Amino acid sequence: MSDTHISLEQLRELPVHELKEEIEILVVELFKDALLMEDDEDLPLAVSYFDLGLTSLRLTALKQSLEELLELTINTNVLFNEPTVEQLVYYLTDLMAGSPATFQPAP
Repeated sequence: MSDTHISLEQLRELPVHELKEEIEILVVELFKDALLMEDDEDLPLAVSYFDLGLTSLRLTALKQSLEELLELTINTNVLFNEPTVEQLVYYLTDLMAGSPATFQPAP
């Protein structure tokens, strides 16, 4: 993880709502980088990342990066069946917390 992020050990000890926030920061940073977005640009969390211009190849690279950073295995079907950053963040939060986070889509 980069210097701006907490350690994996600290991440695993966070309450679920804080864990979700940290994972969202990490995922948004990775997706912005993959989509060649500036840091100050807003990444729409509820829009399909394919609609934002992400390719399957870049998504596969992102999956590998997330798996390495978070030391977990991501189900590839999740990436393609529910392709929004928001849904991916909830999925990863569930995996890290070991119990389901309540998915509440953006209004």
